[in-house]
Amino acid sequence: MTKSNGNASDLRRKLAAAMPPDEPVAGSDGQPESIPPRALLAQVLDRANLQRALKQVRRNQGTPGIDGMTVDELPEYLKYHWLEIRAQLETGHYRPQPVKRVEIPKGDGKTRPLGIPTVLDRFIQQAIAQVLFAQWDPHFHPHSYGFRPNRSAHQAIRHVQATIRQGYGWVVDMDLQSFFDRVNHDRLMARLKSRCPDTGLLRLVNRFLKAGVSVGGHIEPTTMGVPQGGPLSPVLANVVLDELDWELDRRGHRFARYADDANILVKSKRAGERVMGSVTRYVSDTLRLTVNPLKSAVDRPWKRKFLGFTVSRNDKKLKVADKALDKLKDRVRELTRRTRGNRIEVIAAELRESLLGWKAYFGITEVLSPLRDIDKWVRRKLRCYVWKQWGPAGYRELRKRGVTVREAWNTSKSAHGPWRLSKTPALALALPLRYFETLGVPSLAAR
Repeated sequence: MTKSNGNASDLRRKLAAAMPPDEPVAGSDGQPESIPPRALLAQVLDRANLQRALKQVRRNQGTPGIDGMTVDELPEYLKYHWLEIRAQLETGHYRPQPVKRVEIPKGDGKTRPLGIPTVLDRFIQQAIAQVLFAQWDPHFHPHSYGFRPNRSAHQAIRHVQATIRQGYGWVVDMDLQSFFDRVNHDRLMARLKSRCPDTGLLRLVNRFLKAGVSVGGHIEPTTMGVPQGGPLSPVLANVVLDELDWELDRRGHRFARYADDANILVKSKRAGERVMGSVTRYVSDTLRLTVNPLKSAVDRPWKRKFLGFTVSRNDKKLKVADKALDKLKDRVRELTRRTRGNRIEVIAAELRESLLGWKAYFGITEVLSPLRDIDKWVRRKLRCYVWKQWGPAGYRELRKRGVTVREAWNTSKSAHGPWRLSKTPALALALPLRYFETLGVPSLAAR
């Protein structure tokens, strides 16, 4: 079903009739007064909040959940069913559907489980997340950077770099093992209650946590964890780990956290080992989570990575981590494999999109030599691709592009493979830098 302005207008009229228009009364300091029972659930069901949630869900798109409903079908469904759904939410009878489990490949060859809620549940989760976020975000620690407005991974990386340059030359790199799968529901709900004392809203959040997961058509219960993939997951993750943030602050540690990725900076290896031991115990005993000993370490910052970056050893400049470069090269290999059979213009356009997206994130790097090497390697991959496409016409194509008879003959009759030939002077002359610039292939190192 396609989107239409008429459907959106109908939905707005339905919501306008069903939603209470009043906002919470503000005190003299501009902050809401004490929260009366069920006030937060009323905020979730407020017309403006719901319209913002619907807009966000439609912007995010995503695949259908277990019921098969698409994002584009949601407005029409709400047009006819919203009043009934709203009544169920108000009376506490709404039951979320189980999430659909899919496995997302990771860089190490393993997979990460992703839970896809139905689009209706995504809509309701988004509306809840907006209200919970408004309650909690002002109280989150300033060095928590993930899933928050006006905060970013780049800020977390810059904060870590600045701390290192202040003489904190050792990092306690902590990895929480399967964090999203192991969140303790009882502790999470107790912590939520401290700032959201609305039993109706808390019951609804708890039902989303325990909605179950569909694996191969079989429904499995969820007794712990916050399934990644729903709009609620980021804010709930921050609620859980905010407790860790303030504990680190109380102990006087320098740190940065982005979701479940945390770096604590110290001045000596001995201090780092002491911090690793004490924080590991706190995570286990208090948060009921587990620090992964295989992925966590006390080490020099230039030997570890944080959010895809590391720092250079001598001048502590930002540097793209080797693993991030390897993942980029894997993507380029995928786009330029011979069996795709597309014209070079198509390959270049796809490559441009990937490289510009990569550069938008990693472009803050200050060590450019690895990017220059990647630029050269990308051009060589493209020369290899073009040479393969030329096939028996290689000699003629080289001559058309100004290569001498001798060089064109030696190259086209060579026993070497395409990858070896892609580095020859003949291919460099026939397919120079300006050729790839004309195709729109961006340079990662260019500033």
